[in-house]
Amino acid sequence: MRGIVGSVHHFRSVLRGQNRLLRIPKCLIDNNHNHFHGFGYSVFSNVEKINGIVRPNSFMVSRALSTETTAKETVSEVNIAGPLVEYERRIAAGELVDGDTCQIGTLRELQRLYDELVESADACKLDRYASSEKTGRSRWLWSRLMPQSSDSPVKGLYLYGGVGTGKTMLMDLFYHQLPCNWRKKRIHFHDFMLNVHSCLQKHMGVSDPLEVVAGEISDEAILLCLDEFMVTDVADALILNRLFGHLFSNGVILVATSNRAPDNLYENGLQRDLFLPFIAALKERCVVHEIGSSVDYRKLTSAEQGFYFIGKDSSDLLKKKFKELIGEHEACPQEVEVVMGRTLQVPLGANGCAYFKFDELCDRPLGAADYFGLFKNFHTLALEGVPIFGLHNRTTAYRFVTLVDVMYENKGRLMCTAEGSPVQLFSKIVTIADAQHIAPRTASRSRRTDESDLCVDNELGFAKDRTISRLTEMNSREYLEHHATMLAEKQNLSHQVGNADSMQA
Repeated sequence: MRGIVGSVHHFRSVLRGQNRLLRIPKCLIDNNHNHFHGFGYSVFSNVEKINGIVRPNSFMVSRALSTETTAKETVSEVNIAGPLVEYERRIAAGELVDGDTCQIGTLRELQRLYDELVESADACKLDRYASSEKTGRSRWLWSRLMPQSSDSPVKGLYLYGGVGTGKTMLMDLFYHQLPCNWRKKRIHFHDFMLNVHSCLQKHMGVSDPLEVVAGEISDEAILLCLDEFMVTDVADALILNRLFGHLFSNGVILVATSNRAPDNLYENGLQRDLFLPFIAALKERCVVHEIGSSVDYRKLTSAEQGFYFIGKDSSDLLKKKFKELIGEHEACPQEVEVVMGRTLQVPLGANGCAYFKFDELCDRPLGAADYFGLFKNFHTLALEGVPIFGLHNRTTAYRFVTLVDVMYENKGRLMCTAEGSPVQLFSKIVTIADAQHIAPRTASRSRRTDESDLCVDNELGFAKDRTISRLTEMNSREYLEHHATMLAEKQNLSHQVGNADSMQA
């Protein structure tokens, strides 16, 4: 086995030595093209579409090794791999259609990063089978004895832009073209920070638990892809600078998507001065690229109402739809486990469907961890009584935004009753800049009315556009069809596993 591995490494080194421009095609590629985060589903023929066709060239190369000391050339065709090639394949297959020039520029940035990673795969120690076996505390103890820094020779990529411009789909297009033997990880930022906090609890008592956690993360993944990078919590803000200081020193390469430019992260947050060094490090270790598209591709769906019912008198209809979905199963209270031993009480649950009143899920001290735990156990949420958000219920608005983010990340299905359309729900939430452009008061429009109507909150004001966009897509025909297909595939797989177990028994 060692001889085979050695021959492969020797073959790669010969290829690099004879032609520095050659991009070695990846092996063991994840071909699950239908597994995407965001809205790049193959069934979304009218939804998340990217750019014009860019056709990479293929070229002929001759490479073969006959002995350990002699190389004889034979002719074989090697195609340049990467997100541009996969994009063209999907265009040709009719899975995607042309988007705009802003997304073309983003694809080129992703292709550039892909090429650099392939070229520097050995230097970046991306191959998990050739990486060091020192992990966790052992890495931390080793670093105490032999302090060293190994910043990656390749810069990462920070993509930011408006809602629905395709950031998530583009990053996933890039991610799924990477060799599966690389140390890589794709995770939502909420989920990433929950894992960090959980690991910190595990390593309490160590002089620098963040260094240990960073060592564990970098042992698992040198290429770290974080979706929806956003910082609203002071605890996260204080952790990020030191955590990523260790991660970058360990050679981690970051690819991130966000609605906010780096300089606007955690804007007006508590103790933001302690967060500013992280922004500087982020800009140093990543190429920052804006997707300047003004198109929200999520809103190009069928925009059918789906299971989104407007009006306070719709609760009976919601309950009827819930009973239809659970079928012959009987709904009853359930308990699901979330992180660090916590549990979440589900008022009614059956057949993968959970029923909550809005206050039970968003007007209690719950957060992303609870919502992730919920959607690990349920694929459909019936939510009764989503209100119009304003100053008086700003906290519940934050929780609802987080709930929608987690549900969207987990491809969950939403049934709800609400007091208004997605746009109307957030009509009273504005950013500081928006508030400055609101028409001045008149005699009939008092200060008290202004203050009771408006909630001026920058973070929530930026987040609302993403939530409106996602709610629109989640209630489209395309999204619901994809959800039904996903459930059918899971049930079929479960049935096959059950049959295999019964045969073994």
